Order: sequence, then C-alpha cells, then structure tokens
Amino acid sequence: MLRLASADRPAVLCLQEVPVWALGLLDDWGGMPAVGAVAQRPHLGPFPSTAKVGRVLTDLHHGLLRSAFTGQANAILIDPELLVREHRQVILNPFRFRRAQARRLELGIVERLAWSKERRVCHAVRVQRGEETLVIGNLHATGFPDKRIPDAELLRAAVFVDGMAKPGEPVLLCGDFNLSTRNSRTLADLTAPEWGFGGPTPTGIDHVLVRGLDAAPPLRWPVERRLYEGRLLSDHAPVEREVT
Repeated sequence: MLRLASADRPAVLCLQEVPVWALGLLDDWGGMPAVGAVAQRPHLGPFPSTAKVGRVLTDLHHGLLRSAFTGQANAILIDPELLVREHRQVILNPFRFRRAQARRLELGIVERLAWSKERRVCHAVRVQRGEETLVIGNLHATGFPDKRIPDAELLRAAVFVDGMAKPGEPVLLCGDFNLSTRNSRTLADLTAPEWGFGGPTPTGIDHVLVRGLDAAPPLRWPVERRLYEGRLLSDHAPVEREVT
C-alpha cells in the first residue's frame, strides 16, 4: 500500500492504523523519512506484548485479526527535501478528558468503557523548506456510533495543532476523523471563519483540512487506483490534496 501511495512522490503522506512492527520499515517502503507515534501498544488481551509477537499472530489471518495483537500507530512521511524541525503528540482520549466529556455528554457506562478501550493520538510535525515552515497534524479518532465522541477528540486535536502553530503559519490537519460532514459539529466549526480551515472531504470520514495555503479540492482515489493483483488495498480510499 505504501509503495503505491508514494509512487508519484508526494511531499507528505499521513498514515493511520500502522502496525507497530512496521514503523521501522516505513522509510524503506516509501522512500521517505517517517515520523511515527504509537497509539495502542501491542498486547495479548489484558497483557502487554511485543511488536514481533503481534506480527507473528496477525500473519495467521490479517483480515480477521487486523490490529487485535499488533497495536496501532500513526505516521507522517516527509519528502527528503523538507526538514523536520519539531515533533509533538497528544493523547486524544486520556482519562481526565474522557471523564469530563462523559459528564458533559451524559454518556452511559457502556459508552464510557468503549471509549477507554483503545488509546488514540494526534501527532504533529513542523517542517521547513527554505525560509518557510508548515505544521502538519495527523490523527485517528475513535470510531463510535455516538459521533459526539470522535467530535470531542477532533476538537482536542485541532486545539493541539493550532497551539503548536506560530501566528500565520500554515497548517494541515489530516487523518481518519471517523466523522463526515453530515454528522460532525466540529468539522462545521473548523471550516467556519473563526478557525479558517478549508476542504473537508464531501463524502467519507478521511479528511485533509488546510489553513493558510491555496489548495485544490480533496480527491478520493477510485477503486481501480488502489487495486494490486486483483486485491483491494485498504478499506479506506486514500484522500489527496494539492497545496501551494
């Protein structure tokens, strides 16, 4: 998947649901320096595990086991001409945040337990080309029927990335939001003049929001573009945008 996504030499690739064991291989696969952030560490049920063990177990049946044992990470791959000047990350669903939001949203015990099941993160890099800098945020929000949960995480991620950016510095906020324009209040807020982001994907839950740069409309890859030897790579269609 990564070789296909990097074939046309993009300046930036933002990945989610990366198996933790794969983080050290992304540079070679994509031919681009990678900056990773572990969200869910490898585990066997309630017990901690290792990336190597998770990989061996998942090889038994990738479609069935998915990330059950491998853990999950996010990664930002950067064109070698861009210099990474800073890297930060924030947990999107820490205990105190979940507790406060659960009270505000009046969530039941089932929703509270489900929200705590898997740690989610947003990480961001500041990159530089010449005298210009840019902040790129990458997140994977919680998938849940009650969209107020990923909505709260998206707002937390936006505040984090906005706080990292210097006044007037362009910002990209990318990833699997697990939200669409139809069910997200936060997306509507972020694309209003006060926040100034633009370009949510009209359909789907994966977005590349842009602020401070001119950007073409988001483009979702058609099925035929992500076929390899008759197999569909990823259950998410990649979203790309050209920015200047």
